[in-house]
Amino acid sequence: MTARDSLYRRLLAWLLLPLLGLAVLILWQAYLGARDTADRAFDRLLEAASLAIAEQVKWQDDRLWLDMPPAALEMLATDAEERVFYALYAAEDEFVTGNAHLPALEGDSAPLRFADVGWQNQTLRLGIRNARLEDWNQREYFEVRVAHTREGRERLASSLFHGSLVRIALLALLATSVLVLAIRFALAPLTRLRRAIRARDPRTLAPLKLSLPRELAELREALNELLSRMRRVRANQERFIGDASHQLRTPLAGLSARAELALRQDDPSVWRDSLCAMQSTSNSAARLAVQLLSLTRLNNPEATPELRPLDLNQIARRATRNALPACQRAGIDLGVEVPENAVIVSGIDWQLEEALSNLIDNARRYGSQHDERHQEAPRITVRVQTAPPILAVEDNGPGIPPHLHLRVLRPFYRGQHSDRLSSEGSGLGLAIVEGIARSHGARLSLEEAGSGHGLNAVIRFPETPS
Repeated sequence: MTARDSLYRRLLAWLLLPLLGLAVLILWQAYLGARDTADRAFDRLLEAASLAIAEQVKWQDDRLWLDMPPAALEMLATDAEERVFYALYAAEDEFVTGNAHLPALEGDSAPLRFADVGWQNQTLRLGIRNARLEDWNQREYFEVRVAHTREGRERLASSLFHGSLVRIALLALLATSVLVLAIRFALAPLTRLRRAIRARDPRTLAPLKLSLPRELAELREALNELLSRMRRVRANQERFIGDASHQLRTPLAGLSARAELALRQDDPSVWRDSLCAMQSTSNSAARLAVQLLSLTRLNNPEATPELRPLDLNQIARRATRNALPACQRAGIDLGVEVPENAVIVSGIDWQLEEALSNLIDNARRYGSQHDERHQEAPRITVRVQTAPPILAVEDNGPGIPPHLHLRVLRPFYRGQHSDRLSSEGSGLGLAIVEGIARSHGARLSLEEAGSGHGLNAVIRFPETPS
């Protein structure tokens, strides 16, 4: 549909086309009716003329004799100046008298018959009357044939048709006017809806309150549902922006305070301590900015590429290899367990690598915080399983209490009573992983590690149809 198309024009076209076809049919019927009426009127003249001629037929000198009355032909004469013909035929198609040898009509032997015939390169309307003499001593059969050209009939038919044409045109004009007004009236609620939407403040997402017909009321409700979803999205965005601003303001304020404190000191060792603290703060701020960008990228549906088949084993190996240096510096044993056969899922490789990297980083930062009851070395294991396809990251750290498993998936959530949920982090890592899992049709769940302590973060993918 082009920009110039409109519902009004489409309705008008689809309703006028059948109306136009009906008008053509009515005109054709009016034309046939005019011709039929003209034929019936002139056939009555042929009938009267043939009767007047038949009444003058006599038997004289052993043959039929006709004393042609002038009035019989005068009644056929009109303003159209038709050519008039007559003829008297005896039995066995024997010509007796007349001003033309007119053809006979084949078919039944009705007393009176009419037909259009071609004769000497012209079309005639021919009427034939079968009669016989009623003398007491003679009962001879004969035919009276009367014909004339069609000029008068065509003129009368044209006059009748033009009269019908004017009436039909007036009716068509009236019907079109009523149709146009009816369409405008029917589309008036749509016009009100359009004006109400245009008149709205672009900053408001309040529902539309407008009395509309049922069909447009459904559209209004659909718009209100869309506005409701947009209100929820905007509320989430405003909350996210507020949380992000707060999270970024804290390290920036720390950097400013450290720099101001260092500027007041003359001791190089104090400067060094301040620079180390500023470096740590800037690294945290940079990591937070990267996570914010990742979360924003996930929430943009237009920036989501198409899912492609990929091997989870390769994803796990690459993510483990990239995280290995940081884990070694922290003294953490990082390993990967994958099956021999490839585990194929539909996904986006960089997103799954980022999810796995976030889980490993989360385990490295918080899973290495052991309490005194567990003296084993910090360990992180990346696993890939089949049936259903699973990506899992397990650590032997303090874990997360079960009642907080769902809360920690919210952006910027950080607990107060768990070392695992200390205030050091931003609270975005698990939220990013949960968003990536959801975009792949998978589900992220937090479980207790198999050793009885620690956390096992599992991404379960849907079964791949075989």
